[in-house]
Amino acid sequence: MGSESAVVIREFPIADSPSLRARADAWLASPDPAGPVEPKLAATVMFVRDGAAGVEVFMLRRVATMAFAPRMMVFPGGGVDSRDAEEALPWAGPSPADWAALLRVDEARARELVAAAVREVFEECGVLLAGPSSDTIVEDVASEHWREQRRRLLDREASLSQVLQEHGLLLRSDLLGYRAHWVTPVFESRRYDTRFFTAAVPAGHRADDQTTEADLAAWVRPTELLRAWESGEALMLPPTVVAVEEVAAASSAADFIAEQPVIETVQPELVDTGSGLVMRADLPR
Repeated sequence: MGSESAVVIREFPIADSPSLRARADAWLASPDPAGPVEPKLAATVMFVRDGAAGVEVFMLRRVATMAFAPRMMVFPGGGVDSRDAEEALPWAGPSPADWAALLRVDEARARELVAAAVREVFEECGVLLAGPSSDTIVEDVASEHWREQRRRLLDREASLSQVLQEHGLLLRSDLLGYRAHWVTPVFESRRYDTRFFTAAVPAGHRADDQTTEADLAAWVRPTELLRAWESGEALMLPPTVVAVEEVAAASSAADFIAEQPVIETVQPELVDTGSGLVMRADLPR
């Protein structure tokens, strides 16, 4: 077997999350005869920076009332909006065709996945990966005017393409790295086909906590979060655990963003090991 097809098998217990365990038990007891729900396209971004004790990553804790992944530590991101694929979207950096080759999708889907990543992090934490030219970044997106632009996007009053065009800005796809591709297990009633991107927060921008979907937003030290997860003090889904482990192993934020890891689609499978339910995943290496 070649190195590109080699995998590492990981098992993730689900007993520590009552809501997750309840959904798994319900599926095992009575699988939906219609089959699994079709996963929705989504994008998430891992913002990383160099801290005093190593690379840190920006994360949110979803509020307990969320239908999907309540109380889980996550990276900012969300589902693709149909208007993310607008061809008029002002663009700089690797083209949608370039991204299509990397993501192994068609050009329209590549455009909407990258656009969704940029739009979602602006909506959720106020960081806008766009600029007036291919080598500059927009300034002062913390003003009242830009808070209104975030609201327009959140309320679907405007598309990302509209907002950028109105302000003479280009989406900076060169600021994104590509890290992973995960699909939600079949037992979940809400499923996502998610691409994980990486980026640095541009100078002059600040990732904030102005989202109603989270009750905590902070830069975290990966090793500390992993210890909290292992002790049951913090909740994370398998994709997040693996991603945080990778950040913990990074030598610098810049190196982490620049890395080009082997990427295959990973969809955890629910398995009863005899000693408990786990989500088993085959990870590329």
